[in-house]
Amino acid sequence: MESENVDPKFALYDEQYKAIFCDERFAIIEASTKSGKTVGCLAWLSNEAWVKNPIFVHSDGSESINEGRIFWWVAPVFSQAMIAFRRAKLAVKPELMRKANDSSLTIELTNGSHIQFKSGEQPDNLYGEDVWGCVIDEASRMREDSWIAIRSTLAATEGRCRIIGNVKGRSNWAYKLARRAESGEDPNWKYSRLTAYDAIIGNVLSEAEVADAKRTLPEGVFRELFEAIPSDDEGNPFGHKYINKCITESLSPKDPVSYGVDLAKSYDFTVIVGLDEDNNVCRFQRFQHDWDMTERLISIEIGNVPTLIDSTGVGDPIVERLQKNHHVEGFKFSSTSKQQIMENLAIQIQHGEIGFPDGDITRELQDFGYEITRTGTHYQAISGHDDCVCALALAAWQSKDTPGWGIW
Repeated sequence: MESENVDPKFALYDEQYKAIFCDERFAIIEASTKSGKTVGCLAWLSNEAWVKNPIFVHSDGSESINEGRIFWWVAPVFSQAMIAFRRAKLAVKPELMRKANDSSLTIELTNGSHIQFKSGEQPDNLYGEDVWGCVIDEASRMREDSWIAIRSTLAATEGRCRIIGNVKGRSNWAYKLARRAESGEDPNWKYSRLTAYDAIIGNVLSEAEVADAKRTLPEGVFRELFEAIPSDDEGNPFGHKYINKCITESLSPKDPVSYGVDLAKSYDFTVIVGLDEDNNVCRFQRFQHDWDMTERLISIEIGNVPTLIDSTGVGDPIVERLQKNHHVEGFKFSSTSKQQIMENLAIQIQHGEIGFPDGDITRELQDFGYEITRTGTHYQAISGHDDCVCALALAAWQSKDTPGWGIW
């Protein structure tokens, strides 16, 4: 089926259209990878932006434009929002687009509506706006705080919302919200599941591609990514139940015996984690600064405590300078070395030998995944950020050789 506001080449197949272009105010769609959920929701959002901000026709036949109504596409991280923005520029019909701003990731339609593509990384930044319609992309990989903030922006306008994404276990807010919608108890909510087999019928995926994925992927991974069937801990090397058992009430008041430092890359954060003699997190900093300020803050924090610092790329000269006055070693990340320290961290978490407070560290641990390839196991953050996990893993690796910690 065609949406009148997008290029005909982005036509939707029946199941895709029924899931997204439904009458309910809220719709949540658990979907296979590459099942067309993004294109479908770009079509829906552009339609909302056009219909909800109509050009007013006066009695004399003249027209005026209602400027400034805001519509949002929110993804877990900036890079994912940028992908959707680039696709939207291709999908929306040129005659409906007044201009597209690549720096602010905003598309302005000729009726005065603004479609903004945003990141959900900082939930506090999502409050305050009156939003007339929204798509939440990759919801299972986004913080619940972001959903709460987005929901508040839709209150004054009674705006509509589409929540989409692959499934990712059973412990996240999107899974729980999907189950409530699936129950059918609230007439304002619709639940749908789009699988790879729906996408085959809709000519979005080939049968051969899906069959190959089933042969080559671990069963749990295939079921989540292609059949939209959630698993418990498949894909997370630490295990959600083990992570939860290691959560402490707060930072330990004891002094650190080891530090791990993960240096910022691109839009990431520098993270400093300190562990005490009981292997509990007692120091935690997460920030973005220029390299001079970053080096000063690390120097002030670590003192003479043994510290392992990411020396990959730009980290090498920083480590060399800090080594002049501090007990610092560099650690170069590669697929092999990262596997080594992540598996060490996983053992500590699963044995209950490490503790950390709820917050950024916990969220990243729960969002961590792995991929098994012919060259080994590759560990990475699913939603983009692994700064806290890497700093914790470095501190835990350093602790193996730190006097005063008796486990090793």
